[in-house]
Amino acid sequence: MAITAAMLLSEVRGISCTSVIISGRITPDGRPLMWKNRDTGAAENVMAHFPAEDGCYSYMGIVNSGLRKQKSIWIGTNSQGFSIMNTVSYNIAPAEDSTLSGANGTLMARALKVCADMEDFEHFLDTLPKPWKVATNYGVIDAKGNAAYYEINSREYFKYDVNDTTVAPQGYIVRTNFSFNGRPMKQGKGHARYMEANRQMEIACRTGQLTPAFIFDRLARSYANGLTGVDYRDPSFDGKWAFEHDIITRFKTTCSVVIQGVRPDENPELTTMWTIVGYPGTTPAMPAWEAGGQDGISYLMRADEKGISPLSHNGYELKVKAYEYDIDDQPEQLYFRWDMLWNKEGTGITQKMMSLESKVTDVYSPYLEKWRRKGHLNLKQLAAANAAAETILSAAFDN
Repeated sequence: MAITAAMLLSEVRGISCTSVIISGRITPDGRPLMWKNRDTGAAENVMAHFPAEDGCYSYMGIVNSGLRKQKSIWIGTNSQGFSIMNTVSYNIAPAEDSTLSGANGTLMARALKVCADMEDFEHFLDTLPKPWKVATNYGVIDAKGNAAYYEINSREYFKYDVNDTTVAPQGYIVRTNFSFNGRPMKQGKGHARYMEANRQMEIACRTGQLTPAFIFDRLARSYANGLTGVDYRDPSFDGKWAFEHDIITRFKTTCSVVIQGVRPDENPELTTMWTIVGYPGTTPAMPAWEAGGQDGISYLMRADEKGISPLSHNGYELKVKAYEYDIDDQPEQLYFRWDMLWNKEGTGITQKMMSLESKVTDVYSPYLEKWRRKGHLNLKQLAAANAAAETILSAAFDN
């Protein structure tokens, strides 16, 4: 079970992310939800499946595109319904610890291999040789209804149980790039994104919209600054350009995932990984199920012969068009053409992608409801659903 030093040191550092875990006790259908917008320097992602080996569990998740050997997972789920994600924390490690996030992805991949539930994950951490070379907030849900964040540095972790009403009275917890343990929170990052995510979650709770669709609409595609209150999606904003600093959806946001767990009485194989494999503003979501294996993942999300996901690459090319103006020749592009993504006529790229996403969801939803009634996934029906969704998306991209 040990992670080697070479694996720890080879890990590419993460940048920053925004995430939420929602307890099944407050969702309309009783299923927990776990969401992450991945912000990273890796331009594109693919969805990959890893078969069971050496007595471990099979699993799938988001990986960087173009790599021959995939050792890291950035959000994923396994055959037991155990799911994990992370957000880098910039204040959880002691000041004398220079390690930021050396092994986050590697550790998550290993956890998916060996953990069936949250109890296993805690045992995994308790028995893992230290130092762990991580500084992060891990989010976990399982098929038993458990849901929690773990704020972790190289030597200790602090658990936040989303089902505990004294810890999460509203039934959800938000994490960006700071932790509530460790050094002062101001030494972390992502505070404005944290404010905005909480604001949207309060709206969702009031309106009963705690669903994957709401999360993709109002969180994954949030263009608002939680501190200043500026929201580019507000009808009153009619500017051509927008400034992305401290908003949730940014140039470095390369994918967004909502893992919809199962109720304790349901088959873990029905855990659904709703995935925007590219930039949320230019890419529609598609679902995948670990039990479907590699062939059950749409070819639009899988790696092609070049190691690239067609859906992620299409989204990247559209994103680059919106960010084509670099005013100061900086390594990070901060200004983008808002009118290309969103406009009053409803013809913006993001608006079109959200319409496509709705059509794709309409393809899969009847099948998913049928599988839930039957208690298991049907691979032939999954193939038919993938084919239908691929036809819709391919036709749209060809026009």
